[in-house]
Amino acid sequence: MHERSSVAELAANLRTELNRYSPGEKLPSSRALVERHRVSPVTVSRALAALAAEGLVVTRPGAGAFRAEPRGETPRPVDTSWQEIALSAESAADQVPRSVDASGVLATLAVPAPGVIELSGGYLHPDLQPERALAAALARAGRRPGAWNRPPVEGVPELRAWFAREIGGPGGGLAASDVLVTAGGQSALTAALRALAPPGAPLLVESPTYPGMLAAARASGLRPVPVPIDADGVRTDLLADAFRASGARVFVSQPLFQNPTGAVLAVERRREVLRVARAAGAFVVEDDFARRLVHDDAPALPPTLMADDQDGTVVHVCSLTKATSPSLRVGALAARGPVRDRLRAIQVVDSFFVPGPLQETALELVGSPAWTRHLRAISAELTVRRDALVAALHRQLPALVEPARGGGLFVPPGGYHLWLRLPDGTDEEALTGAALRAGVVVAAGRPYFPAEPPAPHLRLSFAAAAGTGEVTEGVRRLRAACDELGVPTG
Repeated sequence: MHERSSVAELAANLRTELNRYSPGEKLPSSRALVERHRVSPVTVSRALAALAAEGLVVTRPGAGAFRAEPRGETPRPVDTSWQEIALSAESAADQVPRSVDASGVLATLAVPAPGVIELSGGYLHPDLQPERALAAALARAGRRPGAWNRPPVEGVPELRAWFAREIGGPGGGLAASDVLVTAGGQSALTAALRALAPPGAPLLVESPTYPGMLAAARASGLRPVPVPIDADGVRTDLLADAFRASGARVFVSQPLFQNPTGAVLAVERRREVLRVARAAGAFVVEDDFARRLVHDDAPALPPTLMADDQDGTVVHVCSLTKATSPSLRVGALAARGPVRDRLRAIQVVDSFFVPGPLQETALELVGSPAWTRHLRAISAELTVRRDALVAALHRQLPALVEPARGGGLFVPPGGYHLWLRLPDGTDEEALTGAALRAGVVVAAGRPYFPAEPPAPHLRLSFAAAAGTGEVTEGVRRLRAACDELGVPTG
């Protein structure tokens, strides 16, 4: 049974059993709960922790778990209706709305209910995460001399040097001093956008693109301007037009395994992106989120855009999170010139620094033999799960993926998702709702577009599912949802 489902089910069982005990009475021991419910000690511990967080159980180290005493009177509701005025009132000087739409981000972070298959997530399934290697790295990091002291605000020097080698490549000329350690990729993206463009400014973005970046841009008061992409990445002819028409000074790009399309920026377009941006006096924010999620059948990876940048045009963002665990929130910002100092200032004001033990854990992990083994393992597993998803789509939804039937599906050599175009007129919201009723979570395409989408889409992830069996069953359930709504599938 999936650990997450086991915890939820055990917590539900214990919640119903609490009425058997008086307030303050001790519950059965953890060992007894393990034997009675046939679950692991970890599952028991997490279920009790969940009940404790709800105020139903009190745990006492060395003594056990007890039913909590009844709470006092229900607190009087607080009238917060005044906040609607305070949060929405805008002066004439305000150039953009101050509201923040996080729905596209929350959709990928939500944990599905037990029994629901996740084909929407943006992180590796627990069975793909290097949990043992992370635990060992954390234990070693905690014993490092000075690990619990205040780290440098820019990051631990050795970790900055490691990121510099990874980003700059052989002879890339990137120094450790050009790198700032950040609390994951989202934090790095947000800092970069705030550093490079003032509120109200236009921001060129790929269309479609990552909803988390769009949310961060709008929260910073920026105006995303779409630049279409195709199978070879951003249309550089349209990129030049967009710079001229908008006056933008920043372009955000995912050159490798783009989210959501999976496109890899073609060699000739890589040079053109840098040339066009430099001619416009603009920065390119390179979001290199998926470099460590390469598949077994991928050709040699191109270097980062920053490795080819000779003018300080590129601000590079990367992270260890996607290839490890959602809780290892360690990433990097790399930049050359005065912009690096501005990025540093923004990061210091926002968060001071990334906790030292977390940085030391990352350093222990990437410096161990387990790191290389882990990257090989997820490369193989992602390839298997991707192929299972493609095969299931061809069996269950041939009209959507086979070119001969009017469809078509690009199969990327890296990343963790496929981008599926739906028939014109398909109601994405209705389809995702029907899919959820059928027991599978999929991501609607609308949040990935900064403006009106040209067609309805779905993004299907194969990294968050528990193996090929769940992937295949998830597509079968998606077929049932399509049949319910009359979406043509074959």
